[in-house]
Amino acid sequence: MWLLMRKAQLRYFSSIEAQTVEWLWYPYIPFGRITIIQGDPGEGKTTLVLNIAARLSRGEAMPESQIAHKPCSVIYQSTEDGLADTIKPRLVHSEADCDRIAFIDDQSHPLKLDDERLEQAINQTSARMMVLDPLQAFIGANADMHRANEMRPLMQKLAGIAERTQCAIVIIGHMNKASGTKGLYRSLGSIDITAAARSVLLVGRLAESPNIRAMTQIKNNLAQEGRAVAFELADEGRVRWIGYYDVTADDLLSGGVCAEDSKLEQARRLLKDTLVDGDCSCTEMYALCRQQGISARTVETAKRLEGVRSIRTAGIWYWRV
Repeated sequence: MWLLMRKAQLRYFSSIEAQTVEWLWYPYIPFGRITIIQGDPGEGKTTLVLNIAARLSRGEAMPESQIAHKPCSVIYQSTEDGLADTIKPRLVHSEADCDRIAFIDDQSHPLKLDDERLEQAINQTSARMMVLDPLQAFIGANADMHRANEMRPLMQKLAGIAERTQCAIVIIGHMNKASGTKGLYRSLGSIDITAAARSVLLVGRLAESPNIRAMTQIKNNLAQEGRAVAFELADEGRVRWIGYYDVTADDLLSGGVCAEDSKLEQARRLLKDTLVDGDCSCTEMYALCRQQGISARTVETAKRLEGVRSIRTAGIWYWRV
């Protein structure tokens, strides 16, 4: 018996209308796509994302960005941190509009990546960002996150939800213990998980500065990879943004940038010791730092961390604590 051959259904790209990518935070988090934020436990991933959610709820521009969106809703699903003792206090300390940040009550029936309630919740709230924290909590008992054939359809369905709703879906993930490998291969589970994401961000700490973290981009399919951005973890889950920072993903994966970070601590001590007795001119301070082999960029970072202000008197700029 002859098998009937199906005829290929062809379409030409002339029939496809090109679209421009919209960004929640350029070039780190696109709307309508999946973004993964990964790092080792305790590195500040959740605190970082809660700060982003708070900014989005207030309509505030993201760090190092001049573009602000209208205040909008966020859906935040967390299974690791308590809603009342961790998530809510951090949102309050980040000055979030909690009336715009929701979660799906899934106590009776846990959510999975292919759950219809995800898309329903986005449509119901018109949310522009949905956070799933952490990834492995939403895999489900019938799927193995290390098997490509099981993870690929789940991630494809989640990507379809993001595209249809134009909601930025942010997945927070932990990393495996492998060493000497690239950041993309440190993700837990199948490589198909990171393959489905259009942006992958890595969060890690800087050596000798236990409260300072950096976020680097290790994958971007929609734009050039963004520069690393540093932030400080302050009391009560607050985030204090430092700005762009010279650090790479490899630096973070290998334990930080010890030499440069030592210079940062040295610069902070020098600022405190010099300014404790009064103002110092900007020119003199830079000269003192150069004598210690401290770069101007490191000085500027130390200045922000120490809360030093610039004061102009008689045409001369001074620094003041």
